[in-house]
Amino acid sequence: MNLESNFILNRIKAVKYAAKGFWILITSEKSIIAQVIIAIIMTIFGFIIQISATEWMFQIFAIGLVLVAESLNTAIEKIADFIHPEYHKKIGTIKDISAGAAFFAAIFAVIIGFIIYIPKIF
Repeated sequence: MNLESNFILNRIKAVKYAAKGFWILITSEKSIIAQVIIAIIMTIFGFIIQISATEWMFQIFAIGLVLVAESLNTAIEKIADFIHPEYHKKIGTIKDISAGAAFFAAIFAVIIGFIIYIPKIF
């Protein structure tokens, strides 16, 4: 087997592992499930309100930002729990900071939503 086919097989395996992680997130993590439901609602609302292509780009970016931040927060929490299963103040702080990053993303997503939808509603 040559180097090129090894590279391709490794990329296929990487996509398989990424898809597995994606599936785990959207089927078992409550925060991700909640964000996916919100994303679906906002997507339907975008079609109803008929937002522009530029507004779609910002909305999709905001949805992606929140889902990525929530996913990374979940990964950090799982690592922290694995490393130190019982409560520890420093682990708690690490988990709070990780959740804070996801909260930042959510705040900016809400701001983007307000900029897009408030003028259309009022």
